[in-house]
Amino acid sequence: MNRRTFLCCASAAALSAGAASSDASAAALSALAASPGAVNAGPPAPHALLTPYKLNRLVLAGSGVAGDFDEKFVDCPFVFRYQDEFRLTYIGFDGTGYQTGMARSTNLQDWTRMGCILRRDPNSLIFRYNIAMMWIVRENEALSPGRLKKVNGRYLGAWHAYPNPGMEAGPAVIGLCWSDDLLHWELEPPCLRPDDPGAAAWEQGGLYKPCLVEEHGTFYLFYNAKTHNLPKREGGGWREQIGLATSRDLKHWTRSPLNPIIPNGPPGSWDDRFASDPCVVRWRHQWAIFYYGLSSRDRKARDLLAMGHTPDHPQKTGTILVDAGPPGSVDDDFAHKPSVIAWQGDFYHFYTAVSGRYPHDVRGISVARSQPWS
Repeated sequence: MNRRTFLCCASAAALSAGAASSDASAAALSALAASPGAVNAGPPAPHALLTPYKLNRLVLAGSGVAGDFDEKFVDCPFVFRYQDEFRLTYIGFDGTGYQTGMARSTNLQDWTRMGCILRRDPNSLIFRYNIAMMWIVRENEALSPGRLKKVNGRYLGAWHAYPNPGMEAGPAVIGLCWSDDLLHWELEPPCLRPDDPGAAAWEQGGLYKPCLVEEHGTFYLFYNAKTHNLPKREGGGWREQIGLATSRDLKHWTRSPLNPIIPNGPPGSWDDRFASDPCVVRWRHQWAIFYYGLSSRDRKARDLLAMGHTPDHPQKTGTILVDAGPPGSVDDDFAHKPSVIAWQGDFYHFYTAVSGRYPHDVRGISVARSQPWS
């Protein structure tokens, strides 16, 4: 079972159970944020990092054009400032697997596709079905436009790839890639695998999104990963949590002994099932790890925040940054997979929005910000 099927089937099961006892279900869901057992205990998130004003529409969606790499849907935004415009890398799904695209904008609301910048390679055992670049090394400050930083004179990206056709099917690996122009990329072999000798049980089911941060000559590779499938008594499926590996030379990587640095929360919390998709920046003297949580209580995905003075010992805040919306909204099921930048005094939080019921759900990219939309 892939990630989408697991999530959507679980949501459908929750809805079905709710239909049998609608009053009790509605009461339980409405009490999610208020119940002490359902929240993440922790300090509030900094006010400057809050984005309560949603655009309430998709800024990028699947093309719907047969044969396009992003025909079915788009996913996993990464937003940054480049020259005199904004760029957005994203993942497109065509029914076979993930490939990586790029779009451009002048106002962060209206985006124009630039095409596919990383395509699958049928002759590669690693990239024959999927190649998803998730991050390019950028300036670290949260309240910055996310301008890219060059490493050894080139742009440095981080990718992951799944071995099987479908959406996120099979145990993925993580690697690096290099570019001179952001449109053409040279892929390196994997640098992290779920079956590495140092891999622990929490990550042996497969790796997910990499987020690569450079500071003072050390590279911090944040990533989420999954367990092997769990027995039914533990809910079946798997769990996802966030870990960290570091390197000085981009060749030899050391996993943190504190992994997973963002574990699942207690039963009923916002991230008791998944703590996933890190987006890591610096806020003043702290590391700010934006991520999404999936709760077993309501089967919704929402974006959250953890912060710490060291990268491998963050504390979860008690704040939902972007929550799933009301029925009929573009994100009434999931509001997840964060990417953040700041521009002209506003803080922007891009995310993948999912609405509707599987298999007819709609997945695309939306945005919220710190100030009302004019």
